[in-house]
Amino acid sequence: MTEEIPNAQAPAEVPAGTITSLGRTLSSVMDAGREILARRRLPMPVKASPATRLVELCRELLDHRGEASGLALASDIAQAYWQLPDTERHAFFHSLATDFEVDPQLVQNAAELYRVEPNQEHLAAISRAVEAPRQKLFRRINMGPEGTATLVAMRGHLLQTLRANPLLKGVDLDLKHLFISWFNKGFLEMRRIDWSSPANVLEKIIDYEAVHEINGWNDLRSRLREDRRCFAFFHPALANDPLVFVEIAFTEEVPGALAPLLQQERDTTLDPKANTVVFYSISNCHPGLAGISFGNFLIKNVVQELKTEMPNLKTFVTLSPVPGFRKWLLATDLQQLVSPELEARVKEPMGKVVATEVYDALVRLCAYYLLEVKSGDLPKDPVARFHLGNGARLHRIHGAADLSDKGRKQSAGIMVNYLYDLDKIEEYHETYFDEGVISASRIVKRLLD
Repeated sequence: MTEEIPNAQAPAEVPAGTITSLGRTLSSVMDAGREILARRRLPMPVKASPATRLVELCRELLDHRGEASGLALASDIAQAYWQLPDTERHAFFHSLATDFEVDPQLVQNAAELYRVEPNQEHLAAISRAVEAPRQKLFRRINMGPEGTATLVAMRGHLLQTLRANPLLKGVDLDLKHLFISWFNKGFLEMRRIDWSSPANVLEKIIDYEAVHEINGWNDLRSRLREDRRCFAFFHPALANDPLVFVEIAFTEEVPGALAPLLQQERDTTLDPKANTVVFYSISNCHPGLAGISFGNFLIKNVVQELKTEMPNLKTFVTLSPVPGFRKWLLATDLQQLVSPELEARVKEPMGKVVATEVYDALVRLCAYYLLEVKSGDLPKDPVARFHLGNGARLHRIHGAADLSDKGRKQSAGIMVNYLYDLDKIEEYHETYFDEGVISASRIVKRLLD
């Protein structure tokens, strides 16, 4: 079968000449800045490593005050980072952590002045002293056309090595601190993704899908039919590059299995009797934005938009994996929960066919895992933490709901419905964080009996 590939097109909301005009202006300013820098710059030692050259560009950017030269330097730093060999990244990150760190003596001096004379001027001096120079560096890099994308990628690379290199923690905290402000929900734009969306956006949806793999253009088109929807958040600094997106299906009842939602050969007409919205996949697109919350706002925005468009919609529910369940299952002594014989059987690799007693045991163990197993004060499972923290209720647990290889390896085939009750979202959110209460249906709670 020949796959249909959508035509590339510019977003309708952006006038065709706007981006070109802005690009020409920035290019002109940067060219002027590079001419200024060329007249001032001393030659770099021939044997300097790529990381050393990049660090020197960063020092130069911190020292410059001119707008044109600063913009040119920010652009050069972004290009140099993208060209930096993987083997040189650690040296660059190490320099950010040590050479661009807070000066303890400056902090002590500022604190002493404030102790002697506690006024606003001395308090401001403390604020300046405790901010690492790299934060100013990151803000200046962000001025360049590719600055934001470069910094997001930089943090993504940094997070890959952070556990083995705790010295870099300060760099990560500074980037995250800035991203929380730069990616504030007030700057985000929600768009519906459909078959008429720009081709480069559709390609990114295929690439970024992290929950249920999209197998080519036909599969994507199936997920964008009349009975399906896809919504994404975008940021002005990352044009046509989604931050997070959610895929939904319209159904007549709460689903208990994944396969019908992903089936391509189906009647795609939107059933007028459909009263349920199923969020079956939500994907964060950029590892460098880990810990910056978008998904909760996206789900709530989608709920409000669909409710306004189709007042007949009554139920908003997820069909979610339990990605930490099988890992916990294999690592835990279950003797107090099931018999030794059954413990051995529930820990066996999942097959396509599951015996009834194993099925029942797995569902009950999953209920225990979601309600009782914690990481600190919160549920151990990351998807449970997300939806429960977002104000959802643990509604149903379904065994043998996802028998794909990934579903069996991560969740033992189990999937969960988290219900978004529009009248209870804020109440469930507050009790979850204030009192540690996990809102769950009676059916789920009875599984622990």
